[in-house]
Amino acid sequence: MRAFVRFQAPDGKIVDVDPGGLIGRLPTAAFYVDDPRISEAHALVSVRRGEVMLLSLRRLFAVRGKPMAEVALEAGMDVELAPGLVVRVQEVHGPTTVLAIEAAALGRRVLPGTASLMAGKPPQLVPRFEPDAALHIWWNGDGWRACAGELAPAQARTVTDGTRVRVAGIDVPFVAVALTGTVTTSGGLMDEPLRMVAWYDSVEIHRHGQAEIVVIAGIGARILSELIVFEGPVEWQVLAKEVWSDTGGDPGELRHRWDAALARLRAKLKESGVRPDLIRSTGAGFVQLVRRPEDVFENRG
Repeated sequence: MRAFVRFQAPDGKIVDVDPGGLIGRLPTAAFYVDDPRISEAHALVSVRRGEVMLLSLRRLFAVRGKPMAEVALEAGMDVELAPGLVVRVQEVHGPTTVLAIEAAALGRRVLPGTASLMAGKPPQLVPRFEPDAALHIWWNGDGWRACAGELAPAQARTVTDGTRVRVAGIDVPFVAVALTGTVTTSGGLMDEPLRMVAWYDSVEIHRHGQAEIVVIAGIGARILSELIVFEGPVEWQVLAKEVWSDTGGDPGELRHRWDAALARLRAKLKESGVRPDLIRSTGAGFVQLVRRPEDVFENRG
């Protein structure tokens, strides 16, 4: 089954948008919205690590009143493209497979939209473009492309399930990884198991098959540590008061600190290649760690 999102327009019209499809006021957009409040190319539907995402292109959109640059789409979600202009997500159908690489000393790694394979002992796959990478991999909307050594798009090749590439003495096979059912939320993708060890002021994140340990320090570590202690959904205010006790009860100051710290923490996790659904917020003001059956969370603080 193909991946697509079914939107309901403000006038009630139903529109299906495939990954790579634009939402905007140009008639050529996959989801054409004839309204001066949005840009010609306003947002993009994309698949990232098996999640169906909406990405802003010109201006931020809002979900549950919060401005956002990207969001994992879920059935029933209302997206405010511009003030007063709301579209509803009716259905989300994710891909049945995602592409991964599976190499010695690296393990199986599901590919993000752009990735760089760094040669070393052990090799590393990072979710961004690195000029000095041994191999560059990216999704161009139609398929996966790879280029060894210095980036030269004209020399890039298409890679699919079964393709093998050898770079810097490393054999890199590409494999299709089946997803379990339709992906409708950010928790639908099976990724490498995590073991988190929390010391309160620092947190170690060990990923299965990865020699590199991700270390989170400072406020981000305290947030993760508190979430491990609560072992389930908790109101953000309750958690924030545990992290900051010097706000004097000022809700505005507490909210400002919380939003800024959570954004930094999520950016750090994303930059480090940790799965995007580890921290989940709900529309009711709750936040939680998403623990999968194979994950291990240890509190040693």
